[in-house]
Amino acid sequence: MRTVNASTPFVEPPEVIKVHSHRVSCDGVGGALGHPRVYMEMGAEGMVECGYCDRKFVLASPDHGEDEELAPGVYEGSAGH
Repeated sequence: MRTVNASTPFVEPPEVIKVHSHRVSCDGVGGALGHPRVYMEMGAEGMVECGYCDRKFVLASPDHGEDEELAPGVYEGSAGH
């Protein structure tokens, strides 16, 4: 946590991760520094937040042609990667 001034702490915003599946799982950063793997379903909102690390998973638009790498500790789809 950084400090903006002596009386106001600056809290980093949660990480936002764009995914292509309504079903995702997250284990933080993995290994000893992560958290238990949790599986989440987005539903109609097109987004879901991890209850452990506050990462926000947002459904990417279908025409979002990029094939991007997932962040460490993030898994998509029913097979979980």
